[in-house]
Amino acid sequence: MVAGMVAALGAAAVLVTGGAPGGGGEAGEVEVVRVEADFAPPSAFVNSEAKTYDMDLVPAGAHIEVAQVAGAGGNRITLRVDGLRPGYAYGAHVHQKPCGALPEDAGGHYQHRRDPVQPSHDPAYVNPRNEVWLDFTADRDGRGNAAARHGWGFRAGQAASVVLHRQQGGAGDRLACFSVPFSPPARG
Repeated sequence: MVAGMVAALGAAAVLVTGGAPGGGGEAGEVEVVRVEADFAPPSAFVNSEAKTYDMDLVPAGAHIEVAQVAGAGGNRITLRVDGLRPGYAYGAHVHQKPCGALPEDAGGHYQHRRDPVQPSHDPAYVNPRNEVWLDFTADRDGRGNAAARHGWGFRAGQAASVVLHRQQGGAGDRLACFSVPFSPPARG
């Protein structure tokens, strides 16, 4: 299913499945997903997987790239952005649902461990060990990057976007959203 989702996103997406990169190190299969897009307002004529809700902090035309390496040993997620406000400290997290016309359409943060009674998003589990936090500060040219590594993988269909937030840490208004076809763990 992930390959079908990647194909639907067009030329800006790459999915590679196979042995561990470099022929050594990790045993088993790994999957690499890399997607990129330019931000556009939800009301724009051009439909983009990257939506900006705050044109001052995430201008239309700003660029985002997200990559995932998923294997039996867990996940590595990387984020690169360009065209943002220089010097601004952005929060960024993986969210549960794809982006939509409204900032809240992406659902809550993806949480590895969660309360089974309140599975959608539990504030008790908001921390960088249990969620994917990709906070960064844009440099003087408006570029930024971040990476997170975890020993766990995403549950199938439960991680679908990266949201840029107004502040770093576990909360803050949603400035922009990028739908990403995250992969569940590859089987070793």
